[in-house]
Amino acid sequence: MDSRQLSYFLVLAETKNFTRAAEKLHIAQPALSMTIKKLEQQLSLCLFARNDRKVELTDEGKVLLPHAKNIIQQIKDAQTAMSELRGLEKGEVRVGIPSMLGSYFFPEIIMGFKNQYPNLKLSIVEAGTQSIRKMIIDGELDFGVIINHELPETLHPEPILKSQMVAVVSEQHEFATRKSLSFQDFFSQELVMFKHGYFHRETIDSICEKHQFTPNISFETNLLAMIFKIVRQDFAITTLLEMVTEYEPQLIPIPFEEPIELDIVMAWRKSGYLSLADKAFIDYVKQHCPR
Repeated sequence: MDSRQLSYFLVLAETKNFTRAAEKLHIAQPALSMTIKKLEQQLSLCLFARNDRKVELTDEGKVLLPHAKNIIQQIKDAQTAMSELRGLEKGEVRVGIPSMLGSYFFPEIIMGFKNQYPNLKLSIVEAGTQSIRKMIIDGELDFGVIINHELPETLHPEPILKSQMVAVVSEQHEFATRKSLSFQDFFSQELVMFKHGYFHRETIDSICEKHQFTPNISFETNLLAMIFKIVRQDFAITTLLEMVTEYEPQLIPIPFEEPIELDIVMAWRKSGYLSLADKAFIDYVKQHCPR
């Protein structure tokens, strides 16, 4: 029993006439008769009671009818779903993005992508680099935006952006007029930092380990608004991506004497499956990145 046989069966059951059914199917009547006969032979059942003018479903045919309708409808639904995916009419993109990039770099990209593909669903998870890496590996995310540092072999990185980490102080701070800042001067101050697991904190921790600094972290939070307020009120200083400071008034960015360049990538599992929706989003991001 195959879908073609069931389709012919349904049309004949509807028209109750071999000639009209053959015309509707755009096939020759003998071909229809042969197909129905073969179906009955395969089932070892008589599906139609035949007479000179019309055919009627037998009791066995009436039992098959709802099953045939259901099978053909499921096939049509599958074909429609695949067609819609080819046209990017359905699908979901699951992506992890760190808060700084999610707040300042990706909103325009996300809105532009949604405008181009209005029927696709975007599920965006805000998390730190370590969490995003783990969620990608565990299959909880299709891909994520992370720093290309100590990347697991199982992940494929796609470069999208380079950005510099800078020290950030208030307009009233004693460093506000500096053109650059040493790590030693930076770590002599009270700091407000992201919690462990975010690339912002990972970068600072790696510098401290390399230069044997002990950071004086007075505030620890993942809330960007709180970090901005603490710095503006001159309670502490911090580090941020340089692009963030372009949008925030009353914050003074100061490059480090030893520049901190971060390589930001989209990453996904090498062995994982990327849907057409995922690929469309990745391509869109690459087209709209300044890199």
